Amino acid sequence: MKLNKQAGLVAFMLFFCVIANAQSKYAVINTKYILEKIPEYKDADKKLKELGDQWQNEIDDKQMSLDKMYKNYEAEQFMLSEDLRKKREEELFFKEKELRDLQKKRFGYEGDLFKERQKLVKPIQDKVYNAVQKMAVARSYDFILDKSEGITIIFADPKLDKSDEILKQLGIIN
Repeated sequence: MKLNKQAGLVAFMLFFCVIANAQSKYAVINTKYILEKIPEYKDADKKLKELGDQWQNEIDDKQMSLDKMYKNYEAEQFMLSEDLRKKREEELFFKEKELRDLQKKRFGYEGDLFKERQKLVKPIQDKVYNAVQKMAVARSYDFILDKSEGITIIFADPKLDKSDEILKQLGIIN
């Protein structure tokens, strides 16, 4: 794993050497900073958090109910007939599967939270992307680098950060 990080760092440095030698024009932006300045994004993020919390509470309630069922079963299993014990075990298995399915439905890949995020956040992200693309074309940038997620830039001169220009273009700040 350490070797992969070192190889990635070397590749990244080579990439910047090529950029420097080719006299490329580039800028740095921070999409996280930009998104946090957009009121619609804040609203969407708040709504997603509320939905996530609501669905997590629903799952937590079901988990507590399942835990109680397990405790009751463990306390009573020795007093139950073979048929009744099997019936309870099937019931526990069914409830556990139901809980896993609900978790997957709410939070899994392409689950309800993913779909809501696509519906609420993607249009805002597309708007930012289009503004970045428009600025890149208008100013003849060869590269626009994003420093927000996963540190991919070791150093960026603050004067290269064009995030405020994107916010101006979006009409968020003057």
